[in-house]
Amino acid sequence: MKAASLKEIKTELNQRSTQELLELCLRLSKFKKENKELLTYLLFESEDEEAFIQSIKTKVDADFETINTKTYFYIKKSIRKILRELKKFIRYSQNKETEVELLLYFCEKLKDFTPSIKRNTTLTNLYKRQIDYISKKVKTLHEDLQYDYELELEELLK
Repeated sequence: MKAASLKEIKTELNQRSTQELLELCLRLSKFKKENKELLTYLLFESEDEEAFIQSIKTKVDADFETINTKTYFYIKKSIRKILRELKKFIRYSQNKETEVELLLYFCEKLKDFTPSIKRNTTLTNLYKRQIDYISKKVKTLHEDLQYDYELELEELLK
């Protein structure tokens, strides 16, 4: 089955009644956990971005606490998983400020993580890539925010 283009889907949705749209959304939410999470964000959490950011930070804290620190192999797997989930939540928000704030928080947690990530090349490179990515994103924000986030970035680079 070939998926329809976004334009075709939009046109078709415009022709549907409110009740049909409701049924389609509910049916869509049953298929994937991500669809349900996105609908939850859009319906309940998009109004209060600060609370959303705080809930994600709490989840990141909990995830960092449960990392198996016996070997760097397990640490790398866990950190990649945390970053993957974080990127998923960032996609839900589509807000650049939220993205920068959450990634800065992730890098902060990674920098303070014990055992040190400096003893592992893969983790160090992952950290540096995130810092570079944040730097690029910060340049697209408002000047006042740029200054604040640049200060945080400098703190992370020390």
